[in-house]
Order: sequence, then C-alpha cells, then structure tokens
Amino acid sequence: MSDLPGNGRAAARGGTASRIPRCAPSQRQRQTPTTMDRSPRPKSSFRPVFHERTTDEDDSILTQQLWKLARKTGNLNLSNKALARVPERLYDINEADADSKAVNLEQLTIKEEDAWWNQVPLTNLDLSSNTLTHISPKIANLQQSLTVLTLHDNALVELPPEIGKLEKLMRLNVSHNKLKQLPRETYSLPELRHLNISYNQFNELDPDISDLHMLEFLDAGHNNIQSLPGGIGFLVRLTALLLPYNHIKELPPDLVNMRSLQKLDLMQNDLTCLPEDMGLLRKLECLYLQHNDILELPNFEGNEALSELHASNNFIMTVPKAMCSNLPHLKILDLRDNKITELPDELCLLRNLNRLDVSNNSISMLPVTLSSLAHLISLQVDGNPIKTIRRDIIQCGTTRILKTLHERALAKAKEDGSDIASSTSAAGISVTRLSGGQADDSELPSNYPDRYKLRHTRTLAVNLEELTEVPDQVFQIASKEGVHVVDFARNQLSTLPNGLQHMHDLVTELVLSHNLIGYVPKFISQFTRITFLNLSNNLLSDLPMEFGVLNTLRELNIANNRFQFIPNCVYELQGLEILIASENHIKMLNVSGLRSMPRLSTLDLRNNDIDSIPPTLGNLTNITHLELVGNPFRQPRHQILMKGTEAIMSYLRDRIPT
Repeated sequence: MSDLPGNGRAAARGGTASRIPRCAPSQRQRQTPTTMDRSPRPKSSFRPVFHERTTDEDDSILTQQLWKLARKTGNLNLSNKALARVPERLYDINEADADSKAVNLEQLTIKEEDAWWNQVPLTNLDLSSNTLTHISPKIANLQQSLTVLTLHDNALVELPPEIGKLEKLMRLNVSHNKLKQLPRETYSLPELRHLNISYNQFNELDPDISDLHMLEFLDAGHNNIQSLPGGIGFLVRLTALLLPYNHIKELPPDLVNMRSLQKLDLMQNDLTCLPEDMGLLRKLECLYLQHNDILELPNFEGNEALSELHASNNFIMTVPKAMCSNLPHLKILDLRDNKITELPDELCLLRNLNRLDVSNNSISMLPVTLSSLAHLISLQVDGNPIKTIRRDIIQCGTTRILKTLHERALAKAKEDGSDIASSTSAAGISVTRLSGGQADDSELPSNYPDRYKLRHTRTLAVNLEELTEVPDQVFQIASKEGVHVVDFARNQLSTLPNGLQHMHDLVTELVLSHNLIGYVPKFISQFTRITFLNLSNNLLSDLPMEFGVLNTLRELNIANNRFQFIPNCVYELQGLEILIASENHIKMLNVSGLRSMPRLSTLDLRNNDIDSIPPTLGNLTNITHLELVGNPFRQPRHQILMKGTEAIMSYLRDRIPT
C-alpha cells in the first residue's frame, strides 16, 4: 500500500471515508478574503437602552397632544420622562403658535376651543423625576403666569437667576437635587408661599430668606445646615418649619417671633436646649425634637395649643412640673429613651393626654395620679426598673396598669379617710381643680375647674367624680368664659345634663364616654357647631331622629353600647367622616344608608354580630379605612381582613353579580 501512487492513496482513503460523507463547504467558507471584504455586514439600527439623551429625543416628549392639553388647562406634566434637557419650545408655550394663528374661520366653527383666544397661560409646570442638571434662563418667559414649579428628584446643581422673575410663583419644590444654594433673586419672589429645598446639599440658609414675607411653608430637612440665620423670625406667616436631619446646634432667639407657627420639626439635629420663651409660639401644635442632645425641657408657658410633643432619644432627666399645667391640650407626650428618673404627680394635669411613652428611662415608680387621665389609651413604660408594679401587670398593657394605679389610689384614700377626688391626688394636687389658676371661685363647686382655667383652656373637664348630675350654673359660667370643649367622661351620668343647652352655640367637642347614658335628649339638635361627639361605653340602643340635623359633625364614636343597628338618623349626617360603632350588637349593614354619606372615610364595626357583608359595600370608594374583625360572617375570610381595607373592598367588588 505504501508503493501506491498518491492518487491511489487518496482513492483508498476516499473508499474508506465514503461511509461518513463530508458536509459541503458553506458559502461563507468558499468565500475568499477579497470577496468578504467587498461585502461587509449591513449596518444595524440597534440603539442601547441606556444612552445619552439627544436634544431631539427630549423635544419629542412634548407632543402636540400634551401641548394642546397644557394650552387648554394651564397645567403641563412632564414628570418621569427621563428628560436630560427641558424642551425648548416649552418656554414659548404662552405665545400663540403658528397653527392657531393660521386657522381659518371655517375651522374655528368646527373646533373653536383650539383658537388662541380660548387658550390659557401655563400656571402649573411639573418637571420632577427626570435627569435635569440645569434650567434655561428662558424660564423667565413664564413670569406672568407660572404659580407652581415642581423640580424635585432631578440632578440640578444650580438654578438660573431668572427664576426670580417669576413674580406670580407661589410654590417651588426643588427637593432631592444637588443644590448648594439658591440664586439670591429667589428671595425676592413676592408671592412665594411654599418652598421645599429638602434632600439637597445646603450648608446654610441664606439670610435673605427673611425677605420672603408671604412664606407659609419651609422644608429644609435632610441637608447639612449648621445654623439658622438671624432674622428668620421675620417669616411671621410661616405655619410649618421643617428642619430634620441637619446639624443645627442652636436656635436663634428671634425664632419665637414666628407667631403663626403650628408645626416645628427639629428631629435629628445637635440641639442642647430650646429658647426659654418658647411660649411666644402660641399657635404651636406639633413639636418634634427626637434624636438631639437636649438636657431639659422648658416650661412651655403660653404654648396652650400644643397637642404633640416628641422628645425621645435625648438626655432629659426631669419632666418640669410647671409644664404639666401649661399644656392643657397635649395629647401625645413621647419621652422614651431619655434619662428620666421620676415622673411628677402633676402629670395628671395633662387632661387630654392620649399617649404617654416613657420607655427606656430610669423610672422606678409610677405616680398613682396617672389613673385620673380619662383619655389615656396608651401608656408605654417598658425598659424601666419599675419595682412597685409586678412585671406581669406591666406586660398586660395600659388598661391593667391604670387599673392597678386606681386601686392603689382608692386604698390610699381609704387609709387617709379622704374621698375619691382626693384619692387621685398627690402632694396636694387636685385632678379636677387644676392648679396654676386663681384662688377658688365661689360661684363654682369645689370639684370643678375655676374661671381662670375655663377662660385659658376653653375646656370644661371633670372626670372620675362619679357625677350623676351637673348644676346649670357650671354651664352658664363656662358659656361666659367661651368654653367650647366639654368633657364629662368616666362619671355616672344617665343622660346629657340639661344645662348643656346654655352652650349649644359654643360646643365643638363633647365627650361623655364611660357613663350610664341610656338615651340622648332631643335638644342635641341645637348644637350647630359640634364636630366631635364621643358617646362610647354607655347604655345606648338608639338615637333621636333630631340627631340627623348635626351637619357639622365630623366624628361620632358610639362604640361599646347596645346598638343592634346603626340608627337611621346617622345616615343623614352629610359631613360625617369617621364613624366608630365597634363593640355593639349590630346585625346587618345598610349599604344604601352608608352610600348617602359622601364624606365617610373611616368605618369601624369590629366585634359586632354582623353575619354577612353585602358585596356592594365594595363600591363605596370613599371609605379608606374599614374595620370588620370580630364578626360572625364567613366571607371575607380572616386572612383577607388582615390585608387591609383595599383588599377587602377589592374582594367585595369581585363578588358583585354582573
């Protein structure tokens, strides 16, 4: 075989290889390099998803449809469009375009709304959630019309000085950007009322900010601000000042000149103290001081409107006794994670307190006077070395703790030979006759607040006195002092006192919970200003028809009574927003009645006897908070109830017959 010529060897190999046929060479394999060079691959139109936006792409976002809608409504929303630049034609939106000018009379008769004289100037421009780094000076073209400019969640590093020419601008939101300062011209905006510069890189507030005389809302939180400028007190119209998550160490003295301030947020700063004359902020309602280095609280004399005080995570060691008598409307007091060693007996003077949190302090004893706080529904004392109350009682929660304190107060009173009123007193403090006022008023019984407190708190509150009736003269005096809040919770009243009629044109809040009230008299219809009524924990089974004329009532609490149905008069309350009817014996839902209450947003029907839920309840989209747990119905299942209102309403709508 080795002597065979080359062709023979090839033939021999071919004979052997013929059993496995070879594939024919592909067209690509047959091409010579020269041929391949002459026929390159066609160009692809592929564009990567992530690429730098071109001007044409940004301009295309402002479609003719959006343009016409903006010209018709005065609002233009270009948020979340991935814009890198503002479309240039936007700045000329207030000018009549060529199309509207060239339209002929015949076209106008068909579509007159497109005519330039029927179009409105741009008032609201939303460019938020894009990737803008600059705004063109041409923004000044909108100076005669723009009132709202929204630029949050961009990458802005500066604003043009021309923004100061927007003389009608009322709201400016530039939060979540990379700004270190605003152009000085911004502080000359004559109508600016709302300014949000939070989540930026400001190191200070410009002193010229005090020139914004119309400003009502300022949010400068989540920056790196070290101090506030002197003169900030000139912002006398400001109602909300939000400065959380900065590095402010001291507040300027003239801060207290903001006489309209209602909300002050200073959480997560480096403050060590507050101004002594905080009381000058007479309209202050909410104060947030969490996570600072504050050592003591002021007396808050003059802050009678304060309803929320949050001062957790500081270094506070004592609760000022005077503070307790100066805050009659305080509802939330949060002092957790401080260094407090003792709670004063004067806490009982916080008559409207709903929530008290003193967790994680060094408190060893709770004052028995806490049991006299009729509205206290949350008492948090975990993390304290309390030795006077067993741990298992503390773990049972607020109700059990207060019951224990009340029992000890009664035992102490019995031991001392005093009555119940003094049993909830300590160190000579009466819980019904508030301290800090004038001498006893001879016109009022001794267990009622004096004229001074009535006049300055505008509240008549007498709780835990086992009252079965209230003298008319109490209401007559309260009426003369302009009292508009009446609270007789936790007594023994069997009905509404007749003397209440003297205050029918004054009362806005009426609290009669935890009594023995079996019926509501017809004169309730005379209370034309009432907005809040609490009749919970009584013996009611019905309400008079006259109840339905209380058009100003916004919240009604009839929980823990004997209702077997929601009274028909309740469905006539057109202004009612919150209805709490839990812990009754209600057997069915009247969806048509609930449908007649357009403002109802909260409906609480927990722990009743409802055996079925009509699917049509799901159509009441105005109800945003629905509680149905603790009823005997089988559908919706408990798992759905636990998912919240939206899941419940969706479940019910899916079961409406088509």
